[in-house]
This record gives sequence, structure tokens and C-alpha cells, in this order.
Amino acid sequence: MSSTLHVAPVVLSMVGAEPIRDGAVLVEDGRIVAVGSRSEVHSAGARERVWRGVLMPGLVNAHAHLQYTDFGDLALSGLAFPEWIRTLTARRADFSEVMWQESARRGVHHMLRSGTTAAADVVTDPCVLVPVGRSGLRGISYVEVIADDAMWAGGRRAAFLDTLDGASGGRALGVSPHTPFTVGTAVFEECVAIARERGLRLHPHLAETAHEAEFIRHGTGRFAELNRAVGMALELLDGGSGGGPAAYLAGFDGLGPDVHVAHGVHLAAEDRALLREQGTAVALCVRSNAILAAGEPPVADYLAEGAPLALGTDSLASSPSLDMWEEAAAVRELAIRQGYRADDLDRRLVEAVTVGGAAAMGGLDGAGALRPGGLADLAVFDVPTQGDPYAALLAHGTGSCVATVLGGRLVHRR
Repeated sequence: MSSTLHVAPVVLSMVGAEPIRDGAVLVEDGRIVAVGSRSEVHSAGARERVWRGVLMPGLVNAHAHLQYTDFGDLALSGLAFPEWIRTLTARRADFSEVMWQESARRGVHHMLRSGTTAAADVVTDPCVLVPVGRSGLRGISYVEVIADDAMWAGGRRAAFLDTLDGASGGRALGVSPHTPFTVGTAVFEECVAIARERGLRLHPHLAETAHEAEFIRHGTGRFAELNRAVGMALELLDGGSGGGPAAYLAGFDGLGPDVHVAHGVHLAAEDRALLREQGTAVALCVRSNAILAAGEPPVADYLAEGAPLALGTDSLASSPSLDMWEEAAAVRELAIRQGYRADDLDRRLVEAVTVGGAAAMGGLDGAGALRPGGLADLAVFDVPTQGDPYAALLAHGTGSCVATVLGGRLVHRR
């Protein structure tokens, strides 16, 4: 049995306890044995690693597309969302399976180097499942569906089920009906039913743009034009649903504690209340929203209303980095600009990138927290430790990761 004692000036367990000064985490065979002060936690014969900065759980990215890591130039293109998604779709034709796999591997490396140890990864091309699974990255790979009734019956349903039944490289699988403007209502409803029958979690995009909200309510606008141009026959084209985005999903049982949605930018108060009532978390991706001119999510409202929150980076095709602290700092800035003044902001955002992200995916075997018996997924950030560690991580965390430990194994050290 191998054991390692990780020691740092500050340890954040994220399980309700105060920050532990001169703290330590004892790890044996990939699991956490003890968390506490250095004077309390010790083990004869354990290898000791002494770190500077804050030692805490590995971060959780609650919305990403690892396979698009090599599409970074699109984040610099200046294209608004409708043109961006059309360009991305056209670019896909130039990529082979090997290229997708290498792109996804590079995305994993970006995450591990920045202290992220778990991710909700939306998978468009199943070939990336095995390399991401082999990396050891925790989380769920959500198999994406884009289809109207004809596409679904014409082979996409069969291919989707084959993916769910096939090799996943050890990754837990989930279901991602892409969006209400790319998935027919009947297809979306069946995806929800299939996920529930198999005990799989769901992760759709929702209310990312005003165009999407208009399409859901009225069946009009840019996405109606795009669907007609490409020949997709979605039910919403026939006058829309008459309601908001969350109400649309709730109409076919598409919300619940086994669901977390990405973005949630254009959700009115009644839609946000519906998400809370259903126990559905939101993964905010504010830098991606800004780059794609999609709007600003109501972060201050989400916080004031007590919504279950997680954060995600989206892909490098629409975000400047996969660093969760850079994302959290952007969310913080937006919350303050929107008028959030409570003194819990820094702590709640640190929770969002740890326990909040894990909860959005059903807990992930204790990811996002340091507790005895849990997986030893740790990250160390070289930030000031004299004052409030939550504030220090938000202010100085970007680019500060000095170590990442995955299942007790050191996978990154700077």
C-alpha cells in the first residue's frame, strides 16, 4: 500500500469546514484517508509532498467540448453565434477521426495543467470517447444528438444507440440533445426517455442566445431561417411553443435533478424558478457568451435566487482558455457589474467550480471535495495564503496551478 502526505499552507476541503491553515491530506492507493491540520494528519512511512499556496479538490468544468480544442482560431474570428455555428459546422468536414482524437487529447492536457480533474464533455464524434477515457479525466461524456424526425429515423437513432452500447474508454456516458433549435421535439422527448430508461444523465444547451429564445417561443427568427435553409423540419417551426425555454423542456419532462443545462443566458424569472423547482443546475460560460455576442447571463439573479450553479469554459472554439479560474473571474466581474453585493460571492464561485460542478453531474464519486474515502483528485494553486483564500483564488488563480493529482497520481507539476 502506497501513501502520500500532501501538505500546504492552506487546505480547502469544500465540505463545509473553514479553510485549514497548515493543512494536510493523506492519500493511500488513490483515495483520501484523512484531511486536517498537519499536526493531526500523519502516517508513518508516507511520502511527503510540501506545496506552496492553496491545496484543494481538482476543479470541475461543467460544460466543455474537448474535441474542438484545435478550433481556437474561431474564438478570434469575431463571428456572432449564428455565423459562428455555421462556420464550425462547415469546418467539421475537414477533420478525420485521428484529428478529432488528437484535438480532444490536447484539451485534456489543457485541463489537467490548469487544475481541472473532471469535466462534462459534449461528444459529437464518438471516436473521442476512448482517448478521453484513457486519460483518466473524471466526469461524464454526453453523447450529442442533432436530428429532426427524418434524420432520427434515417440512421441517427441507430447510431446514437450504438454509441451508448459501445466502447467508452471507461468514461461514464450521458445524453446531450443539442438544443431546441437543432433537435425536433419528438426526438428530444425520446432522448430524455432513453436516458431515463438507462439511468443516464442529461445535458442540453439552453437559452444561449436571444435567437434561440425567439425560436422556442414563436418559431421565428434567425434559427427558423437556418433550419429552413438546411431542410430541418422541427416542430417549433410551426408557431413555436408559446413559452420560455425552460417551460419548453418541462413540457416533455426534460428537466429534473438528473439534468444540467449549459448557458442559461436568456431565461426570465419564471424560467429560472422552474429550473430551481426541478433541481436543474445551470453551467454558466460567460466568456464564450461574450465572444459569440450571445448576451450576458443573469448571474446576479441566479446567485440571489439560490440557483444551483456550476461553471464551464465551453470549447476553445469560443473561449480564450480552459482555465476555470479565468472563467470564474469573468463570472465574478459580471455578477458585480449586475449589482451583486453580498460578501459570499468569492466562496460561492469557488463552490461552483468544485462541489457545484460535481453536483451538476450527480456527485461523481465525491469529486469537487476532499473527504475521507473520496477519490484523491487534488490541485494546488500558487496564490497568496495570508488572507481570504477564496478571494485569492478568484484574483490570482488563473495560470497558477503548480500541481494536479488524479486518483493519487501526480499528472502535472510546474
